Amino acid sequence: MNRLKGKVAIVTGAASGLGAADARLMAAEGARVVLTDINVELGEATAKGIEGAIFIRHDASSEADWQTLIDTTLSRFGRLDILVNNAGLVQFGTIENTSLEQFRLHQSVMSEGTFLGCKHAIPAMAKGGGGSIINVSSVAAIKGNSPVLAYTAAKGAILAMTRSISLHCQEQDYNIRCNCILPGAHATPMTAAAMAALGGGAAGIEEIQKNGQGKPEDVGNLVVFLASDESRHITGTQIVIDNGETSR
Repeated sequence: MNRLKGKVAIVTGAASGLGAADARLMAAEGARVVLTDINVELGEATAKGIEGAIFIRHDASSEADWQTLIDTTLSRFGRLDILVNNAGLVQFGTIENTSLEQFRLHQSVMSEGTFLGCKHAIPAMAKGGGGSIINVSSVAAIKGNSPVLAYTAAKGAILAMTRSISLHCQEQDYNIRCNCILPGAHATPMTAAAMAALGGGAAGIEEIQKNGQGKPEDVGNLVVFLASDESRHITGTQIVIDNGETSR
């Protein structure tokens, strides 16, 4: 308990799934958490169930929304110590049938959203003496996954940006760590919808059914560790959490 006492965290895409679990577990460890999402009704309901948390409607692809989010967080809590860039989506399409609009949507929410979050959070964290940025990528960034070309591309960009951001923060002596989590299949509403859309015979579904899905809390526990001072010597790295999926 109290591993994050006194720290202030922002979690994007926190209305449900991995983001909601991240927020709950960080709050249980003493953090004051700002949940964000475009789903206002669900986001507000989730925040009400977390002691000390607040919800802010936020589109991760909007720079104006990011500026408002950071300003509101600083105004309300006086500091920012943790940013979890978790907001995401997945639409199916191979390289041949993904539209340009679909590709750009994934990039704007996940790749550009992560870029904007880091860009605007870093000055606030540096002013407060440091912090921890946790970017949520996917095992899709390091293994082939033909049915989700746009998703894979965006998650790969997040992984690459993390390395660059971590080095920049070290070079500037900001005391800000930046790491990347690569989850495999976890039991979230987005995963359930994806599996239903793909159908039983699709590539990857059999593997998921055989090896099982993790719980959102499995990722949340890793987020808590990376957000805490226990991971003070870890930055610029990628941590896979997939029950050995990428080892098979």
